[in-house]
Amino acid sequence: MPSKAVLITGCSSGIGHATAELLAREGWTVYATARRPETLSDLERAGCRTLALDVTDETSMTVAVGAVTEAEGAVGVLINNAGYSQSGAVESVAMDQVRRQFETNVFGLIRMCQLVLPGMRAQGWGRIVNLSSMGGRLTFPGGGLYHATKYSVEAISDALRFEVRGFGVKVIVVEPGLIVTNFGETAAASASVGPDGPYATFNQAVAKATDEVYRGPLAKLGAGPEAVAETISAALKSARPKTRYPVTASARVMIGQRRLMPDRVWDLLMRTQFPTPKP
Repeated sequence: MPSKAVLITGCSSGIGHATAELLAREGWTVYATARRPETLSDLERAGCRTLALDVTDETSMTVAVGAVTEAEGAVGVLINNAGYSQSGAVESVAMDQVRRQFETNVFGLIRMCQLVLPGMRAQGWGRIVNLSSMGGRLTFPGGGLYHATKYSVEAISDALRFEVRGFGVKVIVVEPGLIVTNFGETAAASASVGPDGPYATFNQAVAKATDEVYRGPLAKLGAGPEAVAETISAALKSARPKTRYPVTASARVMIGQRRLMPDRVWDLLMRTQFPTPKP
């Protein structure tokens, strides 16, 4: 029988935590990971096995995958959940922050896929679940760097889905909309809000708008991280999973709107929501 052991990145809170908890309760063998494994004690009590894993560190990723492979024969299910949002006008974000955003959201995801695929191919079965976002299908001003990483996840997943299908591996993309966690607070705090500079007012507006979306009336179109966990669970149980799973009404509405709107109309809509940076 092939290994169906589940390895999840970024389980200290939010979607990763909820997914690990649900899958363990359903009887999956779950390896919950985080940069600081001491944050996972409650998941360990819930039946998960815990490991340290930092998706920006090659040794950390290799050791974690090696540990699961040694214990289970292979990583059967990889859930690439680790990620965060870097906000701020593109010109205003320091390059070390840009690199960190891509290292976490894109390069770590790619490397994790590379590390688990040999085992999946050898056993002829595997599932890779990549956490994208509705932000992988549309772009808000002030979020260009985050959106770029999620567009990358979408493209990588499309290519990978074709490349590994013949080995019995399926690739699934999950596209959450507004998920009420500390994600919004982190995104708002990450905006480069300096007191001076041509984008100071704009970045402040982006931070304020991001915080309000997660706290205000629009949050009613969102859901808790459990909604994403339940979607992932359903996808893993399906013999023929969909390629993409939008999660929450906000994701379905916004992705649908963007698909129907010409670029100029979308830009006009964005100008009603965000101040245009000016001299």
